[in-house]
Amino acid sequence: MTVSVTRSEHTPADLRRQAGRTADARAARRMLALALVMEGENRETAARQCGMDRQTLRDWVHRYNAAGVTGLSDRPHGGGAVSKLTPAQEATLAEWVRTGPDLETDGVVRWRVIDLRQRIAREFEVELHERSVGKLLRRLRFRRLSVRPRHPEADVAAQETHKKTTPSWSPPPFRPKPAVSRSSSGCKMRRVSVSKVAWPTSGRSRAAARPRPAIAATIGPTSSAPSARRAASAPAWFCPMPTLMR
Repeated sequence: MTVSVTRSEHTPADLRRQAGRTADARAARRMLALALVMEGENRETAARQCGMDRQTLRDWVHRYNAAGVTGLSDRPHGGGAVSKLTPAQEATLAEWVRTGPDLETDGVVRWRVIDLRQRIAREFEVELHERSVGKLLRRLRFRRLSVRPRHPEADVAAQETHKKTTPSWSPPPFRPKPAVSRSSSGCKMRRVSVSKVAWPTSGRSRAAARPRPAIAATIGPTSSAPSARRAASAPAWFCPMPTLMR
């Protein structure tokens, strides 16, 4: 069945303008979908472009025909189901939780949801589900805590005496470590004795590290004839350096 917009006080341009001004994103999508329908777009395409199905768009068309633009917004919720307990009864329940159960009357040493449900039924003659009791406790700002159980026949004085005689443990004092010097690259540096410095034993490093002996300048023949001729023709102050053999 084809649905159509019967109201004529707003044009598609007016609906798009109001959709851009409203802060309700859901109502804006519905206005845009109605604008597409008013322009002749089929319902399936208009619903797909605005993120809804055909049946949902049909329902919003009926809502718009009945209430106008205000009908496109979500209606406020009623606040949920009405509480079965009166405010006075809820205050009494909160006092039960604060004071704790009585072992002779309630038969437990700590409250559970099922125990509170049974006492509510016994005292107020109101039947509640365990989940409803839990929601009621959360609304009264009580949290579900798992505490250490306490035996009803425990000797509190003996426990306090045991606490006093037990030696207390304290952590060892903190001793700060000396600051470690670092190089420019960020690596840790370690102090080294001068006597333990290892001199290079081979290669160029050895030749560079060892002190060179003094070289006496002599003018005369050497082991080869060309060297002898160069030395003879050189002036007296010239000292030829020997060639290092590698």
